Amino acid sequence: MTAQLIDGKLISAQIKQEAAVEAAKIKEAGVIPCLAVVLVGNDSASQVYVNNKKKACEVVGIRSVSYELDGGTTEEELLRLVAQLNADEAVHGILVQMPLPKQINEEKVILAIDAKKDVDCFHPMNVGLLHTGGKGFLPCTPAGIIELIKRSGHTIQGQNCVIIGRSNIVGKPVAMLLMQENGTVTICHSKTRNLAEVCRGADIIVSATGKVNTVTADMVKAGAVVIDVGMNRNEAGKLCGDVDFEHVKEIAGAITPVPGGVGPMTIAMLIKNCLVAAKMQNNLK
Repeated sequence: MTAQLIDGKLISAQIKQEAAVEAAKIKEAGVIPCLAVVLVGNDSASQVYVNNKKKACEVVGIRSVSYELDGGTTEEELLRLVAQLNADEAVHGILVQMPLPKQINEEKVILAIDAKKDVDCFHPMNVGLLHTGGKGFLPCTPAGIIELIKRSGHTIQGQNCVIIGRSNIVGKPVAMLLMQENGTVTICHSKTRNLAEVCRGADIIVSATGKVNTVTADMVKAGAVVIDVGMNRNEAGKLCGDVDFEHVKEIAGAITPVPGGVGPMTIAMLIKNCLVAAKMQNNLK
């Protein structure tokens, strides 16, 4: 039996529809939700992401302002712009597109963004709130993964969840969110022994390594939910994830495709964070 295909495009469209209703309510209260996006340099992948974010804002009814700076921008100039956006009450969310050119310290920039406007959820204060279960923003890709699992009809509570990858952007935060949903979590990485064996005990597998064929059919138990966060190109140059999709889909209970799985969810959750920011900053319920 072939696995259920978890459609990230469809689920992200549902979330955007809900967000459009929410944005309209916020506007009725006299507030126009606004996201500022800063792009430094001309990295083509970053430009695509930024354009997709702008389009999503338009669809939902969020005002977006973009600042496209050239690759020679100094750290001081970028920090000055961030300070301006922090002080601008009409701007509710600030997103500085990573990676930044090598002359700019990314950590300094993340720390400079007002935590109340940090819709990417990278600021240590927001990361801390996530780890302590406090109220705040949810990191976009990890929160999108939780929505994919729940909205496609799967339970997290009591399930054995295996995450492959321990990055600050996906691996660690998705572990926190799965635990908040009462999943039992194991984090695996490049030094994990017997990875295949660990994965075979999983009800839910989340792979975020950026390596083709990290998860193969012999690593997946029948009926498991497999979430593929990877975005790679195989030997033929075709876009693919971390999971050997064609073989794993014959064993898994549910699986995300690449593209069209986790990717669209990241922007949908960013939009949600922007609305949360607008409400928090204006004391709206």
